[in-house]
Parts: sequence; C-alpha cells; structure tokens
Amino acid sequence: MKITVIHGQNHKGSTYNAAKMLYDRLGGEVTEFFLPRDFNNFCTGCNNCFLKSETLCPHYEKLKPITEAMDNADIIILSSPVYVFHATGAMKAFLDHYGYRWMVHRPEKSMFKKQAVCICTAAGGGMKSTNKDMADSTFFWGIAKTYKLGFAIKEINWNNVKDDIKSYITKQIDLAAEKIKREYGKVKPSMKTKAFFKIAKSLHKKKNFTENDFNYWNERGWLKNILPWKD
Repeated sequence: MKITVIHGQNHKGSTYNAAKMLYDRLGGEVTEFFLPRDFNNFCTGCNNCFLKSETLCPHYEKLKPITEAMDNADIIILSSPVYVFHATGAMKAFLDHYGYRWMVHRPEKSMFKKQAVCICTAAGGGMKSTNKDMADSTFFWGIAKTYKLGFAIKEINWNNVKDDIKSYITKQIDLAAEKIKREYGKVKPSMKTKAFFKIAKSLHKKKNFTENDFNYWNERGWLKNILPWKD
C-alpha cells in the first residue's frame, strides 16, 4: 500500500498527529509533503493548464514531485487545521493548481481507483467546512471513496488535549483504517461519481469545453463505452 500525505501546515501539531495516527495504522510506504514548505506558490490564473497543457504552468516543475506521488499512491491523505472555518491558505493554493484535473476537464484515470482521507482538527468548530474544502477536490478528481474525519480538540497544543478526546480520536481513526484496508485494491466509485462522470461525458460530446479537454476524453475512449475505473 502506497500512501501520500499532504499536510496543509509546516508544524507537527494536532492535525499532523491525527494524520500520522491513521497512516501508522494503515502501514505501507508513506510519502509526506508539508505546505507551504514543499510548495508555496499561488495559481496565477494564466489558464495554460486548461487551454494548452499543465506542463506550461509556471509552477509545474515544483509541483511535479507531489503530483507524481499522488498518482502513484493508493491512498491520498489531505490534512489541514481549521483556519477561520476553512482549510489553510497553503492547502487552498495547492488545490487551486489542479483545477484542470477536475472531471469536467482532464481527470487522471488512476484517481478512480483510489481512496482519500480528509483530516482536520480545531480548538472549536469549522471541521465540516474545512473538510469540504479538501473533499470537493478529491470528489471532482474522480477519487472513488473519500473519508472525512474532523475533530474538536478543545486545545491549541496536542500535548494538552485531554485523554478522553484522544481516546475518541483513536477509536474513529481505527474504524476508518479498518474500512480503508477492507476496500484496498477493490474500491469502486460511488453512484454520485459515476453520475457526474456521465454528465461530463455528455458535455464533452457536445464540445462544451476546450478542444484540449475534448481530445483528452476522445483519445481515452471515454466518449464511447470505456470507463476509467474499469481495465
């Protein structure tokens, strides 16, 4: 099992510890990235990724190691502490660079056979909206199954989190790890993902997007009867 973890912060606080708890239980080969340390650029809105090629993005080379790690992974973990009820700016800036990979454009085939986990922690609230910030991307990338884990830790420092809260987090992560391991190697996209893929397919048949997108779908046979989640 290959796991790629993208942390939406540089420091190893509560969210990091929750994510580590999960990948320790999953086992396998883990590749980690920390934002903004490993990627700190904002999307410039040049539209090269949409209209021409993602290789023309001014940040393509810097982003490439993370992209390759995600493509090679079986499990993708996105973790972010709650900042003003949302994911960190570093996480948002990172995800902005993959708009071209949304299903309505040029989704990566391998995503349809992967599982993802969105993890966040907060001293108070905002877990739902923060996980949604990240899960929107995993869904529209075509990832077969996304788990969302949000924890109110009622502290700033992980070392000060009460034992009963840590116990609850441990139980929830244990349950998630068991589900992920059961689905490993055989996960299938949800009906929602399949339905959205079908809608995108109908739009591409009508050439409602760029020529670049149309050619991408057409070359893969997706405009006919070939489905990316089937060999």
